[in-house]
Parts: sequence; structure tokens; C-alpha cells
Amino acid sequence: MKTFANYIDGSWEPEQETQPDINPSDLDDVIGLFPRSSAATTRAAIEAARDAAPSWAQTSPQARADILRSAARELAARAPELGALLAREEGKSLREAVAEATRAAQLLDFFSGEALRMTGENVASTRPGVFVDILREPVGVVGVITPWNFPLAIPAWKIAPALAYGNTVVFKPADLVPASAHALVECLVNAGLPRGVLNLVVGPGSVVGETIVQSTDVDAITFTGSTGIGTGVAERAASRLAKVQLEMGGKNPLVVLADADLDVAVECAVQGAFFSTGQRCTASSRLIVEHAVEDQFVAAVRARLEGLTVDDARLSTTDIGPVVDDKQLEIDTSYIQQARDEPGSVVFGGELVKRRTRGHYLQPALVTGLGRDHAVNRDEIFGPVASVVGVSDFEEAVAVANDTQFGLVAGICTTSLRHAQHFRTAAKAGMVMVNLPTAGVDVHVPFGGSKGSSYGPKEQGSHAREFFTTTKTVYTNP
Repeated sequence: MKTFANYIDGSWEPEQETQPDINPSDLDDVIGLFPRSSAATTRAAIEAARDAAPSWAQTSPQARADILRSAARELAARAPELGALLAREEGKSLREAVAEATRAAQLLDFFSGEALRMTGENVASTRPGVFVDILREPVGVVGVITPWNFPLAIPAWKIAPALAYGNTVVFKPADLVPASAHALVECLVNAGLPRGVLNLVVGPGSVVGETIVQSTDVDAITFTGSTGIGTGVAERAASRLAKVQLEMGGKNPLVVLADADLDVAVECAVQGAFFSTGQRCTASSRLIVEHAVEDQFVAAVRARLEGLTVDDARLSTTDIGPVVDDKQLEIDTSYIQQARDEPGSVVFGGELVKRRTRGHYLQPALVTGLGRDHAVNRDEIFGPVASVVGVSDFEEAVAVANDTQFGLVAGICTTSLRHAQHFRTAAKAGMVMVNLPTAGVDVHVPFGGSKGSSYGPKEQGSHAREFFTTTKTVYTNP
């Protein structure tokens, strides 16, 4: 069995303590042994990033662009291979996993261009003869802490802008997906990154993540994960005045009005709520449907779910792979049981299923009949579980959609331009989808939400520079 290493200061460095990386589609399949890194190892990575920061900040934008573009080409060429690895490691269907590898390549390619597009401003002073320039400079050392559900794309959309804008990086991936992180770093290393510019440290968040967050040598922290952990990251970062960017939870609504194209609405609901095993912060886990079409919509969604194949993520015929691990499976089934125990509720699906290999297989669950304040309708479950909430009209639909602590994305299915336009402004979310699934965004536009979903500058696109750079105002009297 292969034992993998951390990447620190330009070298692959083994760690004494390791842990297995297990395939959720086949619990007897161990992908490899990965480090359980110590605080001392993490501090060594931070020191390497700190030492490399001055020279990398002075590297020409063209050199940074060339490295990111070269890494993007390797990642794109290896997309089938890395997609297969991702499917094996995280449990995402092979089709989705290969698409994610391709998306990660597109992100690196986009930010290779951004390296050459980092511009400042020249403004007139109120004083005659004085010139004012506003420069953008790298923040310094960036701690990148990423989740398990998009193990190639999310690290790519954090690491790529950090490097493009001249920062150095200490990267801590989720414990469940170290192989994907290793492969991404390998592509960047092969592209010619200087030593110390990118450092990979694998290990528990309580040790590696905590060391990154508390280190005074880390200038900024970008984190994607749960709201509870993200809030703690923000508190500790604020205590030492570090810059912080958080992407956290979502309980995203998809409104289906009576005038909607039912086929479009059903596809948006199924794609948004259940694909990627429902394990994404943009999943539409609340389906808010006008009473006039509620029964018809529920019947159509059930029929669509019956046609989906839940199986080994590595098979090309699989639509929905396993839940990522036993802990997440326990969370999912607990909420499903809470729904079953509620008088008047109906649960379609939600059963554990057996397949050829031992895995965390769960039939997608569609829940109806629960009150709006039930935990299934309030909490982010992060699994293939969606609930239908009936409403009387558009105004009630908007009110229910906004009745949540989260505000990442909101969707609506309607053929009414008036309702679509109203919803765009009325929805309290950072992203709005009209007649599209709530999951799925482009690489060149900002990603992020409001309320309990996001904190700090948005991610992706040219807006990423708001977090990964800082401004300097220069006055000149020639």
C-alpha cells in the first residue's frame, strides 16, 4: 500500500503518523496512507511559505501566468484519471467527478489570465501637481482550508488566485480527500512552482487547521466548511486581525410556481437537490411549491428519482454515488427518521441499499408534509434529502424562501418574467437562479452568499482579488 507525504518547502516530506484513505463505494478498498501531521510540521510549512513570500511577490506576472497555465493543461489532460480518483475517494459519480477535474483546470487557466490583469488605479488629487496611484499588492501568506465535497474544484478556486496575485500558500485539505489534494498539488509542482510557494499539509483540523488559523505568520485565511467551524475560524482570526474569507452552509430554496414548465422544474429540483449525493452547499434542499401544482410536482419528482441509479461511484452507469462516510450517513438517516416520526409526513426513498461492494449507499429521500419549522426544513443536512413545502402564492413563496439563517443561493422556476424579475431582487441570497438548478456556477463570476452562508469578500472571477490582494495608496509630488 502506498504511503503519501506532505509537500513542504519544495520537497515531499513523509510524516511518522498516517491514516487510511477509504473508498466510500467499497469500504475494503484503501486508496493509500496519508499523513496525520503535527503542529510542528504545520509550522514548518508556514515558515517555508513566509520565507518564499517576498521573492514570489516580486515574480513577474507572466511567470505566474505561465505556471498556472501549464498546471491547467496537465490537469485537463489528466481529467479522466483524476476524475476516477475523485470518484473513488469522495464517492461522487464518475461523470460529475471528471467534470470537476475539468472545472479545476478551467479555474487554473482563468486565473493564469488574471495574473496579467491585476491593475491599479490612477486618480486626480485635490492638490495641484500631486499624483495619486492606488496599487494592489499580495496579502502575503494565505492559509487555504478546504472541505471534502469538491476536493479538486474548491482548492483550485482558492489556490489559483492566491498564486496569481503573488501570495504563498499553506494548503490543508479535508481528511477524507487527501489523494485529490495531492494530485492537484502535484500538477502545480510539475508546472515549476518555486520552493515554499505552495505547501501541502494533510491532517486533522484540530491540529493542522488550528495551527494555521492561530499563526501570526499567516496573513489571511480562506475557509470552506460548516458554519460552526467557520464561525470559530473567524473569531480566532479576528483576535489577531488576520484577513478572513468564509464559505459555509446553505439551506437553499427552489421556488416552483404554478405557471412553471413542470419538466424544467422537476429537472432543476432533482439535479440541484440530489446529484453529488446532495453533498454540496448549493443544494436546493427546500422545494417551495405552489399548492396548485404541488401534487403533480411531487409525483413527477418521485418518478424521476425512481429512475436514478444509486451505485458504485466508479461505474459509468451510476447517477448517485455513496454518502462520503459513516458519520455523514448517520446524520442523513437521523434526519430521515425524524421525518418518518412526524405525524402527517411522507418520505419517499431514504432507505439504505446494498450493492456489490460494502459502501455507504442511501436512496435519495423526498419528504412532504412537514411544518416549516421542522429540523428537516431548517437545518443543513448535507445529504440526498429534500423536502417539499407547499405555499399559496408567490408572495408566500418569497417569504418562506427567505425564512432561513442562510443566504447562499435561491432558485425559481416560472414562465412569468414579472415574477422572475421580482424574485431576483427579493431573494435574500448571494446568487439567484431562474429556471436553472441552484447548483452550478461559472468560473469567471463571483461565488458567495449572505447571512450565515458567507463572510468576507466573494470567491472566483476577478472579484477574488478583493480578498487575495490589499491596496496601497501612493502620493507623488514630482
